[in-house]
Amino acid sequence: MNLTKNGNGNGGAGGLRSARDMFSLDPLRDWWGSAPGAVRWAVYLLLIVGALLLPSEAIGSFMAPSGSDWPSMLSSQIAIYVLLAIGLNVVVGMAGLLDLGYVAFYAVGGYTMAIFATRYEWNFWESLGLAIGFSALAGVILGAPTLRLRGDYLAIVTLGFGEIVKRTANNSSYVNGPRGVQGIPHPPSLSEFEILGVQPLKYGLLDARPYYYLLVLFIIIAIVFVKRLERSRVGRAWASIREDEDAAELMGVPTFKFKLAAFAIGAAIGGSGGVVFAGQITSINPQNFEFLVSALILAGVVLGGSGNLPGVMLGAAVLAWLPERFRFLHDYRMLIFGAALVVMMIFRPEGLWPSRQRKAELAEGTGGMGSMGAEVAGPGQSDAAAVEEGK
Repeated sequence: MNLTKNGNGNGGAGGLRSARDMFSLDPLRDWWGSAPGAVRWAVYLLLIVGALLLPSEAIGSFMAPSGSDWPSMLSSQIAIYVLLAIGLNVVVGMAGLLDLGYVAFYAVGGYTMAIFATRYEWNFWESLGLAIGFSALAGVILGAPTLRLRGDYLAIVTLGFGEIVKRTANNSSYVNGPRGVQGIPHPPSLSEFEILGVQPLKYGLLDARPYYYLLVLFIIIAIVFVKRLERSRVGRAWASIREDEDAAELMGVPTFKFKLAAFAIGAAIGGSGGVVFAGQITSINPQNFEFLVSALILAGVVLGGSGNLPGVMLGAAVLAWLPERFRFLHDYRMLIFGAALVVMMIFRPEGLWPSRQRKAELAEGTGGMGSMGAEVAGPGQSDAAAVEEGK
């Protein structure tokens, strides 16, 4: 009996492909590609206004569970995850390097802020630049000896680096070991300016909205910076490394230098998130920087659509919001959350909002993540063929 639709064993793959095509965003991309500049700027402005209105009580009434503070959820979880996902996407989505220790750079930024604010009485803005620089330096220190490794070997080394940073903080008396650093000052208020009952530039303990607005500013700056890199020679070099590093090197691309740049840039963005996190909660300890944070940020990048900035931001926001929204389910919420991720990866492995290039890479069997995905069968491709291509 012929169990396939076309006689070549790809009936199941064709069904999944049809299901994915139903939710294709290609018409939206075609419209956006032909939209005039004025329309694009209008859309950007509307998106920024929408982001600034998110902390309102009307939205929080259905987005947050009963009894939860919606602005705090936005600032301490969702916006932080989005910023970290933008940084990790530089490494994973754009350069194709699997980093399982990204939380280390988040920790470097947070601890730099904590140490210089409490020991040397630097304020938030003075510490910010130094923390970003130290985080980028940590990316270089990690990348310099390890980026000649590839695939799962690189993933293991980055995982080890994340654990080294956490264990060092946990066993160092300079940062109070497991007790962490307390008394971190809030960012200094810039103005008493008030709009619609909110003082967006006054930082304190009771109102989380100013921290959210600060993170929105950081996210906008990161988006502009990363998009300009993506369209530059650097972005083209990253794309060539992700698709075929050997071919890129043969064509004269200095792959090691560009991979190191990806690590440093991604680390700097992650470090900026750590600074805001430390300044908001005023106390950090090694338990704030578990491996689970790295895993969740990576899951957000893949879930949203690795390599596509809007998709990555969407994936990180959904990943941070869903477990909190369904907190009333207690322990079952993680079970349901995990099942939803499995279903998502089965029916839409390219992510919620993938780039066309990533979809093409998936169709070719590369998995859309460079050599790490070389053994993943694409639609219409058998597992054996995918493994053979990945050798």
